[in-house]
Formats: sequence, structure tokens, C-alpha cells
Amino acid sequence: MFSLFSKKKKFKASCDLSGSPLERESAYLVSTAQIISSRKFWDNIMTEPDTMTYTEAYFKSGDQTATNIRGMIFKKYADKDRAWVISDSHLHLFDIDESAAKTVANDWWDSEGKEVPQELENSLANLDEHSFEEIKSYAVKEAGRRLVQV
Repeated sequence: MFSLFSKKKKFKASCDLSGSPLERESAYLVSTAQIISSRKFWDNIMTEPDTMTYTEAYFKSGDQTATNIRGMIFKKYADKDRAWVISDSHLHLFDIDESAAKTVANDWWDSEGKEVPQELENSLANLDEHSFEEIKSYAVKEAGRRLVQV
């Protein structure tokens, strides 16, 4: 009887990139392959305040520790093939079909995060090894170079 009058909890989600809370209107769903394929994304990640020190050390002195940390940052995003819910404020980092990402996010939101298209959870299978290695090479060896004074 009490459940009849209880209020349904509102579904809550947060951006997988920033951790900030999301509303349905600002949520988009993308794949790991879409995330890691973006050079703008890597330039942004490797020049954030938390990572800029490593980026500078890598480009200025070829520091091995900095190289290893940049590799670990790449692994953080590339190791798990899954769907990522992101905020509309991050869309500029990706070359994606925004309306498709929005439609999928709306379906995901309506299912309270339970329904995820298989192609978003298995996106890395569509990347051949050469493409994956090119992406990794850019992320670890090139991302952020233009913002470092050598």
C-alpha cells in the first residue's frame, strides 16, 4: 500500500568524462572507439592541468616516466570497450553523428541506463590492429605537442 503513494526515484547519471551530473537533455551516448579515435579528445586530455606536467616532460626531455604515464592514460580510456555517456559540453571533441548519439542516449536514459546497443559495447572489434596502434601512437607520442613550448 505504501508503494502505491511513494514517489519514484528520478534516474540520475553523470558524465563519464567529467563526472558532472547530467540531465536527459544534455546526455549523449558514444562508444570507446569514438572516444579514443578523436585527436581533439587526446589533445584535451593530455593538456589538462593534471596531465600537462607529464606532457611537458615528455616533449621537452623525452622523460620515460612521462611516457609511461601517458601510456597509462591511454589505457584508462581504451582498455574497456563500453558505451560512454557524455555531456553535450564535450561534443566538440568528437566527430560523431550527434543526432544518432542523442537518440541512443534518450533510449538509454528511458531504460534508466540498462539498454545499451551492442555496437557501442563492442566498438573496438571494428578497429583493426593498425588503426588502434595509430590512435595509441598519437595519444602517447603526439597529443598536446602544439601547446608545449620546446
